[in-house]
Amino acid sequence: MNTRLIACVFALFVVVNSMAQSVRTPGKTATYRNPVIAGDFADPSVIRVGDTYYAVGTSSEWGPAYPMYTSKDLVNWSYIGPVFKNLPDWTMGSYWAPELYYRNGTYFVYYTARRKADKRSYIGVASTRDLRQGFTDHGLLIEWTTEAIDAFVIEDGGKLYITWKAYGLDKGKDIEILGAELAADGLKVTGKAFTLLTAERNTWEGGGAEGQAIFKRGRYFYMIYSGNACCGANCNYQVGLARAEKLQGPWEKFAGNPVLVGDNAWKCPGHGTVVTTPDNRYFYLHHAYNGTDFTFTGRQGVLSELVWDPKTQWPAFRYGTATPAQAESPLRNDQQPGTDLALDFSKNAPETTWVWDVSQPKPTFAVHNNALHLTPAAATAAGSFLGFVIKKGTYTLSAEIEPQPAILQSVTIYGDAANALGMGVRKGSLELWQVKDGNRTVLKTAPLPDNVGAVTLQVRSRFGQFFHFGWATPGTRFQALTETPIDGSFLPRWDRAPRVGLSVTGETGQAGAVRAINLMYD
Repeated sequence: MNTRLIACVFALFVVVNSMAQSVRTPGKTATYRNPVIAGDFADPSVIRVGDTYYAVGTSSEWGPAYPMYTSKDLVNWSYIGPVFKNLPDWTMGSYWAPELYYRNGTYFVYYTARRKADKRSYIGVASTRDLRQGFTDHGLLIEWTTEAIDAFVIEDGGKLYITWKAYGLDKGKDIEILGAELAADGLKVTGKAFTLLTAERNTWEGGGAEGQAIFKRGRYFYMIYSGNACCGANCNYQVGLARAEKLQGPWEKFAGNPVLVGDNAWKCPGHGTVVTTPDNRYFYLHHAYNGTDFTFTGRQGVLSELVWDPKTQWPAFRYGTATPAQAESPLRNDQQPGTDLALDFSKNAPETTWVWDVSQPKPTFAVHNNALHLTPAAATAAGSFLGFVIKKGTYTLSAEIEPQPAILQSVTIYGDAANALGMGVRKGSLELWQVKDGNRTVLKTAPLPDNVGAVTLQVRSRFGQFFHFGWATPGTRFQALTETPIDGSFLPRWDRAPRVGLSVTGETGQAGAVRAINLMYD
């Protein structure tokens, strides 16, 4: 190699190294802010397969059931689809607490759902070799007294074991975390149930223990679990620790419980799983309510790091007993900002993560002739709803709609079929409406010229609770339909947050026409 070539190579190395140093500033620590998975994503389960993380969470009464995400660094997550594209035949709702497990090239999910036959919640199992293709359901796995929920699976000595919460609805019985051996294929229970943990009344646990996640470190199995009221405006969820030398026990509860509690930034933390990074750091992906938006955006996916006391061999949360607002990134990657949503149906609109109410007929919709066409199917006052998970409580949703004579097309905040709020348009009129406890009320109407080709409806939300509605026709400014905000405090349900999107009511067989949708967060 001649001298000039060596000089050129050295100069190139200097330039590249300088550029790298400019991207990663010496002494700078990459951080993330919670949430890492924004919006209603309760009871998250997380696993690492190779260098890739996968997470799944509760969908409650929303379809499709159990949303899944993937990440390379635990702080930047991408949606990959639902566990079930079609709901399992034996279920009817309460799609709670799915737990992922990976073994020998197969992914399993152990999920809680309400059974059609008796409306009781039990545990099912499904499997796949490709998460993006969804799961094949294998049906009911655990039926235990009046309720069995919150499954967690662990391997010990080459054998599989499943654990679950029992007796939560049984009067006169203490709540317990039970376990039993599974068959080698993970699809049926073969062993006799045994007790791991019993909830203590009149303690921080509030008489309940649930959301357990178990992992092995050194000589001990460790359990991180939750207690008290999980959900709603009166929640007081907290997190505790226990450990045992054998999975079957005896289990010792940590004397310093609870180890994670709520504060003004993140309320009612709990129910998650622990995952390790390649450099052996321990992270707890769990849920908590945002202190500002609270129940209006739901229990969001947050990340807290565990560190170890070398003397006692107990873990503790690195940033104290509260969910960190900001923390050091696990793999030293910067967290990318969230994105707004812009759908133009006259173009090739991107794949959209729609959600709907599983208690109602699945909405019928299609994109053709430069518009999204949604057909009325539900017989409820709130109509057929198609929407999005709310990522942050302060946002603006706009929809450009072609008015139709026989149906009302609305921008809607939807709690459930009996509780919703929206503003709709049909040929010749606008209508602001509310459905509360199943009773529909028209709050205000306004006339429109019959020849209007398109109307843009808009709802502006503040903290997910207060809503301003407005409208505009092409070439005009937005006009407010009401001067004062509408209070939507009745919309959140006990175990889930509202969604925002579109609804249609009116003659069956007719279809709406939506040209574009924009969802922007402040």
